[in-house]
Amino acid sequence: MAWPIAEVARMSGVTARTLRHYDEIGLLPPAWLGANGHRYYEERQLLRLQQILVMRAMDLGLPEIGRVLAAQVDELEALRGHHRRLLAERDRLNVLAGTVARTITELEQSRKDGTDMISISRPENLFEGVRSAECMKALRGFPELVGAIERHTSALSEAEIEADERERTAQMIRLAELLAAGLPADADAVQAEIDTQYRTLARIRAATADEYRAIGRSCVENEHWHAVYESIAPGLAAYQRAAIEAYAATRLR
Repeated sequence: MAWPIAEVARMSGVTARTLRHYDEIGLLPPAWLGANGHRYYEERQLLRLQQILVMRAMDLGLPEIGRVLAAQVDELEALRGHHRRLLAERDRLNVLAGTVARTITELEQSRKDGTDMISISRPENLFEGVRSAECMKALRGFPELVGAIERHTSALSEAEIEADERERTAQMIRLAELLAAGLPADADAVQAEIDTQYRTLARIRAATADEYRAIGRSCVENEHWHAVYESIAPGLAAYQRAAIEAYAATRLR
């Protein structure tokens, strides 16, 4: 059975224009073209589209999705992998929802008691005024990674730099919430958050296991980085390092 592009667009919620773009970049060619030049898709193409949409929902860019699809040899195993990551993301969001609920309860109680509750510091932006050159001192042993990050940063506008800084602060706060919830560093929800951090870095350059471990160690060993993490929550620097170690051991081997 085959479906025309208009029907696939209706079923998937993806516009026909996007489907044509996916064809033009080689990401999702149709099964065949009709005599009128219209694109038609069969079940295999719909399964591939499903994988694309899942990975888009996980914030992967189209070039990265293309590499993933080109490397996979078994569609069923690939779907199982996507399913595991989605479940991990669900677990992470459930943990965060629970953390927020507990925080609401604690805040309500502290206000009734007339006291201030101090837990996780949630600054809007910890990195304002801290430029890449200072942060990269912790990674002197990995010049290729440092060079890629510095080239990326130098090409950004001030607004883009600020947005990146705010996102890095937000990532640290989310990890602190998982620490506060009592999850071990290798828990699925924690590893899903570390995967988000890694994919953010991979947009610039995919770090090797050794490079990523060095980033984890710098959170504890570098005085500047350690102070930044500890300003959010005591023990966060060591927690980040342990989480990265677990991630590198299981996903970057």
